[in-house]
Amino acid sequence: MRFASLGSGSAGNALVVEVKQTRLMLDCGFGIKDTLTRLARLNLAPADIHGVVITHEHDDHAGGAFKFAAKYNIPVWLTYGTLKMCTRYFPNQHALQLHVVDSHTAFTIQDIEVHPYPVPHDAREPIQCVFSDGSRRLGVLTDVGCITPHIEEKLSACKALVLECNHDAGMLHNGPYSWSLKKRVGGDLGHLENNDSANLLSRLDNSKLQHVVAAHLSAKNNTPLLAKTALAKVLGCELEWIGIADQAQGFDWRLIA
Repeated sequence: MRFASLGSGSAGNALVVEVKQTRLMLDCGFGIKDTLTRLARLNLAPADIHGVVITHEHDDHAGGAFKFAAKYNIPVWLTYGTLKMCTRYFPNQHALQLHVVDSHTAFTIQDIEVHPYPVPHDAREPIQCVFSDGSRRLGVLTDVGCITPHIEEKLSACKALVLECNHDAGMLHNGPYSWSLKKRVGGDLGHLENNDSANLLSRLDNSKLQHVVAAHLSAKNNTPLLAKTALAKVLGCELEWIGIADQAQGFDWRLIA
């Protein structure tokens, strides 16, 4: 099992998960041309993607997904609430293969088990996901304003984690955003602050952990060093051990043993 990112941040997000010959994309917030370029960096083509799972309707996660899926005949999985909010992205005369999922019910796409779970975010019916091959688990959590006991339960004992470290509280408070946007980003339906992510990590069973990647970093309200420092302090590891999902490059394949 392995995973990689096409890019992560407010300008677009997409993650690829691979088990055997099955590859899924989690979100696609890039245009078709950009998506193709980013896939090529991972030596992938659209024909290698067997499905797209959409977490919620915001443009940086869903904006490019439906045109990409329609063009290359790739099925899409999403909640009913997300579906109702995403029709504006549908191409004209589309023949999309849409599968509506329940936010508490696992489903299988070929070799990959997908375990969705609901999260607090300012969207219609947002989810995040844990991916599994039956023995290995990759937990993904971005676009969440606060942590719930259910989130802790879902992410505990994973072998790899992609965790949102969106902003530093001080940088957000003193930064260029309007006061209303600062309240939204820092609120319970917004995005996780570095120390909130670290506090979550400290409460999980990390005994199997092989990878931790900080994701969805704000370009104006955070730095990779601040995010790495917060997570590394909890794990007692070197800063270099903490990965960063970059907006421009994402991150290369990481193998889960």
